[in-house]
Amino acid sequence: MAILIKKAFLNGQTTDILIENNLFTKIENNISQDNINCIINAENKAILPAFYNLHTHAGMNILRGYSEDLSLFSWLQSIWQKEDTLQGEDIYNGTRLAILEMIKSGTAFFADMYWFAPQIIRAVEEMGIRADIGVCFMDKLSEREKQENFAFISDFAKEKHERISLSLAPHAIYTCSADLYKQCYDFAEKHNVFMQTHLAETKTEFDDCLKNNNLTPVQYLNSLGVLSERLVAAHCVYFNEKDAEIFANKKAVAVHNPCSNMKLASGAMNMPLMKKYNVNLALGTDGCSSNNNLSMLEEMKFAALLAKVSCMDTQVATAEQVYKMATINGAKAYKLNAGEVKVGMLADCILVDLNNERMVPNYNIINNLVYSADSSCIDTLICNGKVLMQNHYVEGEEEIIEKAKAYAKK
Repeated sequence: MAILIKKAFLNGQTTDILIENNLFTKIENNISQDNINCIINAENKAILPAFYNLHTHAGMNILRGYSEDLSLFSWLQSIWQKEDTLQGEDIYNGTRLAILEMIKSGTAFFADMYWFAPQIIRAVEEMGIRADIGVCFMDKLSEREKQENFAFISDFAKEKHERISLSLAPHAIYTCSADLYKQCYDFAEKHNVFMQTHLAETKTEFDDCLKNNNLTPVQYLNSLGVLSERLVAAHCVYFNEKDAEIFANKKAVAVHNPCSNMKLASGAMNMPLMKKYNVNLALGTDGCSSNNNLSMLEEMKFAALLAKVSCMDTQVATAEQVYKMATINGAKAYKLNAGEVKVGMLADCILVDLNNERMVPNYNIINNLVYSADSSCIDTLICNGKVLMQNHYVEGEEEIIEKAKAYAKK
């Protein structure tokens, strides 16, 4: 399929963009319209890379607003009790609601960590987005359940999936033993897949790890041999100098979740320290029970503002820096040839309405996106060369919303 985007604003000028199959193939003026399946008039619209949300729990959209104003561990206990009542169809409907919200706010990829992976896969396949779906591991799982998870990932990895990958997701150092972490990492190495985890999220986690292991959480995982560029670690709030140096040397990915960290009073990532050691930094929303939305636009703004106020430094996290965390850094973390609108790269992009009141005046489009825009500014989302949203409408969105409302009523 070919898509021709006419007269879009890109890098300060108006141009045409041709998408063939799933790639940007031409960026120039006056591209021929002959034999084009789909032509999009992008006058007064800017074309930009879509967002890459590197940490969320999509199925938890079904629990948005359920348990509020608690610290992390109190919140977890409340949520875990409710999660025990969820069925596969609930997760499917919650994930569809999450994907709808992500598409509406310009996200083309998300890294997920939750239960009922087959239902998450089903939702992702239907809705056309990209995802790395983390299959959860905890010590509380039986040996049979763990082996079933390993087999499921292994079987999936043998197949060719253009938009979906599976990763191993040992939950955290306080729910997974050293042996389980090692087992997950060895499997990830063997099958060439990624590994997701929560890391150094709270002071309690940090202090307990020091007390029990005489090591920080980062140093503890490093002692297990599980830090590498295939590890995507969410939160990373409590890092010291040695932690940041180790993390950078191992090329592991740190995912900043400012809204969730603020809401649960977990703390603020030390951005100057991360930048000093050139740690691979990406951005994620976390789940809807601890954020409570999946807008990467909002996450960029809070990432910039939280860093500025916590460091008392206006330059510590600029609009351009957090924008890269939300786009190209996230794509690179998962080895995707994406995150920029360039010939030869994957066609994941958004069209932003420059006539939206939040985008006027347009002195600098990145500044506007980070500090001013909301999801109403996103007119179109294209993922893998297919239009998933146009005129801010996603086909079938009414039914997705009704199913989620029905669950809440039940």
